[in-house]
Amino acid sequence: MNRLLGLLLFFLVSLPVMAQDEAAKISGMFMEMPFARFAKSIESETSYRFIYRDADVENFTVNLQAQNVELRTLLNQVFSGSGLFYTIDPEKRIWVTKEKPMTLDFTDTYFDVLPNADAAKNQEGLGEFAKNQRFVIGRSSDSTVSKQATLSGVVTSVESGKPMGGAVIVERVNYTQVVTDSQGRYAITLDKGRHTIYVQNIGGYQERRHIELRGDGTLNIEIQESILSLDEVVVSSGALSNVNKLEMGVQSLSIAEVKRLPSVMGEVDVLRGILTVPGVNTAGEATVGFNVRGGSADQNLILYGQSTVFNPSHVFGFFSAFNADMVSGVELHKGTVPVKYGGRLSSVLAIEPKFGRAEKIGGSGGIGILTSRLSLDGPIGKNTTFIVGGRTTYSNWALDLLEENAELSGSQVSFYDWNANIQHRVNEKNTLEFTSYMSSDKFRFDPDTSYSYQNVNLALSWKRYFNEQLEGKITVGRDTYKFNIEGLDNPLNSFNYGFDIEQLQLRTDFEYRKGEHIFDFGFQGIQYTLNPGHMSPFGAESIVTDRQLDEEVGREFSLFVGDEFQVNDNLAFTFGMRYMVYQLLGPAQFKTYTEGLPYTPGNVTGEVNFEKGEVVKTYQGPEFRLGGRYNLSKTSSLKFGINTMRQNIHLLSNSSVITPTDSWKLSDLYLAPQLGQQASVGYFRTIFKGAVEFSTELFYRKMENLLDYRSGASIILNEDLEQDALNTDGRAYGAEILLKKSEGQFKGSLAYTYSRSLLKTSDQPSVEKINKGKEYSSNYDQPHNLVLVTNYEFSKRINTTLNLNYSTGRPITLPAAEFDYGGSERVYYTDRNSYRIPDYFRIDFSLNLEGSHKVKKLAHSSWSLGVYNLLGRTNPYSVYFIPEAGQLRGYQLSIFARPIPFITYNFRF
Repeated sequence: MNRLLGLLLFFLVSLPVMAQDEAAKISGMFMEMPFARFAKSIESETSYRFIYRDADVENFTVNLQAQNVELRTLLNQVFSGSGLFYTIDPEKRIWVTKEKPMTLDFTDTYFDVLPNADAAKNQEGLGEFAKNQRFVIGRSSDSTVSKQATLSGVVTSVESGKPMGGAVIVERVNYTQVVTDSQGRYAITLDKGRHTIYVQNIGGYQERRHIELRGDGTLNIEIQESILSLDEVVVSSGALSNVNKLEMGVQSLSIAEVKRLPSVMGEVDVLRGILTVPGVNTAGEATVGFNVRGGSADQNLILYGQSTVFNPSHVFGFFSAFNADMVSGVELHKGTVPVKYGGRLSSVLAIEPKFGRAEKIGGSGGIGILTSRLSLDGPIGKNTTFIVGGRTTYSNWALDLLEENAELSGSQVSFYDWNANIQHRVNEKNTLEFTSYMSSDKFRFDPDTSYSYQNVNLALSWKRYFNEQLEGKITVGRDTYKFNIEGLDNPLNSFNYGFDIEQLQLRTDFEYRKGEHIFDFGFQGIQYTLNPGHMSPFGAESIVTDRQLDEEVGREFSLFVGDEFQVNDNLAFTFGMRYMVYQLLGPAQFKTYTEGLPYTPGNVTGEVNFEKGEVVKTYQGPEFRLGGRYNLSKTSSLKFGINTMRQNIHLLSNSSVITPTDSWKLSDLYLAPQLGQQASVGYFRTIFKGAVEFSTELFYRKMENLLDYRSGASIILNEDLEQDALNTDGRAYGAEILLKKSEGQFKGSLAYTYSRSLLKTSDQPSVEKINKGKEYSSNYDQPHNLVLVTNYEFSKRINTTLNLNYSTGRPITLPAAEFDYGGSERVYYTDRNSYRIPDYFRIDFSLNLEGSHKVKKLAHSSWSLGVYNLLGRTNPYSVYFIPEAGQLRGYQLSIFARPIPFITYNFRF
């Protein structure tokens, strides 16, 4: 009787509050809207929460328009004749059931579960019900000790059972959030009481848990990695995380996000996804080489796991070298680069390899008009998983779609790449990981020149979890890249030209947590062995002279230490120092020159020789990282960052984009390491209840010891490169703006960059000074760059993407006049890079059709179709001049001069 009176009294007290909220007027147009999205829309506007089985509303859509309608009236209209019923309880939960309404006569312990230590396991077997269950954490006896308690646990993958590093846990009322570490662990401190926490992994999939926090306790959470749930898939670079994380200039892309972008021939392209973020552009359409904040393409460190990839492209740049099915996430560092990375001036692109699932064998793949791919993964025994995957091309027909005058038209193409990754869990504290990557390309410019190049990357890592404070990773690896060119135009001049580079590395990375500090420290050692080039005759009739440049050997050692510390809830700093020592080793031979005079043949005074293993030249110096973040509010922050970087390896190229003929060169007696300094500041904010991310960043960079070349320079098989290379200084500055909406039926991003990249011949003695020593635009100086990506989800199975790209045309040098010199006609050129090719503009469109999202299904499939260069614009790739009838005539070369349709069938099992 007392219990009945208590319930009655509770109901009478709650009634005015309920009536007040239910009386709130709701307006909106809900046309063919899945019920899950409708429920979230109402939850965002009111304090009510829907609880339902996904299976009950799988095919239920809401189709009505509301104008100032009360909640109960609206719900009556929604469920009328649907076979579904709703009940609202005193705690503002709307229970949606089939056959009959939910009863509200619950027992006191209906929602309670085992508290404290056992709470970590209480979601096992619940599956989709876990997000509607309430978990009681801690003991009631703890309630008088403190007003707050700490919830901790591990986030793991439903599919593989592996820890989910980088997942974001958010309590959305106060915007309290944490990010899981590499082992999936988290700890979040909240006020005691009831909360709803949301967990989102790097792939954009989201889970929620309702908790009643009575004291410190544990809750382990499982989250989906692929198509398993009918809940809304939120694809995000982490709006809240971008506001609260300490680093700036960091952009993360999920594979789900990249897969929605239209791409050439329908091939999912990880690197082209990077081109949608501000501060990143490319100097040519048919290339995946990219430029970051005014730097050259070789100034980007591209890592697949711990392995360095020297050429990240297939088929002369048409496709990236990475199979998206073998990648778990992508992160670009272009601002405050973590202290554990070094060796490049502009950015670090960290591509995380994917490892196999633990519970069963499965796979994925795709069949397109030009390429196909297939991957297979699963367990090997109890503690070991594997994943293997490959891609290949099987047709040359698509290159016939290129413009008739394009040199690539009629070419023959073949490529493949192969990944194999193995992960072995020795015990709870030790894990071994093996990653491998191999790619091979062959193509020919009809009819006379064939190209081939190859990447091979191998790495073995040992991950050790010492305790809650210390964990580490030791990696050994071997990275190689080589290319070969065969010229067959004339039997007398037929040749074979090749280049190769090998990098052996050992690195250790440790992370130590102490109070509010997170310390990173470690060591990295690299040995380079480089064959600068060799040329030999091809065929018995060839009169080409056999030439071989001396091998180059160098070693690089780095020690680093960093500290990330939280001063208070709003203020945090990061500081790091990396000390690098680089040495060039013999055997080596160099010419000597008259001191103070340019490096020219006329100023040669002799030669100097170094024995094998002898130190030719040592360069060393520190790199510094400094960053800070101040939270202006729960949804906005200010950040700053300062970087100094060193780069000991140079790309030798006479073009503005990466090509297979480009080779690498180690710093030597005359070519010093490149040096760079960057300062940046940014404002970050989330708006519209966190649905939209806004950020703006300003940056300024200075660079020293860059390479440019005198007019007419030859860089192939040049034994005395210092005579043709010009020591150059550079500076770059700009502003970046990003707007990104990652939730709802309509998603998209708008990235705008204004930047300048300027060069100037340094004051040291040189053969000549470009543009008389004045500042000039670099080959990749494109002041304005705009990328708009929109995605509209008609349903869970149908969505469309529209991609718009605009950029200022890149600089070129034009012939301005003819003159007679010594009895022959010569061409007079304008100042270097003083003109520009026409601006670039392109629109792409794609339609993605997904199959059924049922969990118990043999295979999940989807179709992706669309058009690249929808408007068929003849965007210029380059401008060149040919003498015709005694006159120079200019021509514009376009790679994709017409719309390129594509269609791809994807599957996963």
